[in-house]
Amino acid sequence: MIRPGNPVPDLTDPQEQSELSSHGQPRPEAEQAPRQPSAAERARTLIEGNSSPALVIPGLAPAPTAPLVPLRHSVGPAGDVFLLFPRDSPAVRAVRAAAGDEAAAVLEITDVAPVSVPHRIRGRALVAGWLTAVPGGSFEAGAELLRLEVGEISLDDLWGAAQVDPDEFADAAADPLAAHETEILQHLAAAHADEVAMLCTLVSGAGRCTSGAVPVALDRFGLRVRFSSDDGGFDARFDFPAPVAGWDGAQRAMRDLFAAARED
Repeated sequence: MIRPGNPVPDLTDPQEQSELSSHGQPRPEAEQAPRQPSAAERARTLIEGNSSPALVIPGLAPAPTAPLVPLRHSVGPAGDVFLLFPRDSPAVRAVRAAAGDEAAAVLEITDVAPVSVPHRIRGRALVAGWLTAVPGGSFEAGAELLRLEVGEISLDDLWGAAQVDPDEFADAAADPLAAHETEILQHLAAAHADEVAMLCTLVSGAGRCTSGAVPVALDRFGLRVRFSSDDGGFDARFDFPAPVAGWDGAQRAMRDLFAAARED
């Protein structure tokens, strides 16, 4: 099973146990699988985060010559996605042309790792729904606020592919480390490369880690590292002892990980 941004099967995925039992971390049984964010939480984190969004409006004529990228985007309390576009954008013109009706649209989200690593795309999401203007939505000079009422969400990321229920998406919260993930990963890669590489001692078959290690993803449950090796490389997931709530907790949890690697 190949994940976006993951060059080989996820070494912590219980489904890969029979195929890859001699590589990576020990395979947990299904009931002992690593803690992970729900699909709705992952989608919310991806859509609210530093990802790259582009809006697609089927049948839009004339066809745009460049992706319809909003100036800003956010998720409202009810799970609607709000998109700020220049007033002369094809997206705004399409909504006006609908004359009060809803215009079908799809928001394409691409999540790219904030560190230099092979296969940098960590995930993609498609949010399909109906686009309308927000009454009184001219909050910024020369721009219009549009609302995408969510009908369907599909997600494909480092954890796997999933369909997300819009109600679950509305009730979900973004990961508490999302606002700090870029800074933490870049700091780890730049200032703690040796300690990150040392985490390989916690992985069975550690001799395979011969060419480097890059921290590729972080959430409240743990850290994912991409190791390079002579046979191509692999991802390994390192769970925190308990979920963390913010920057301070993440720092303590990673210090514990590094200490465990030194003692191994």
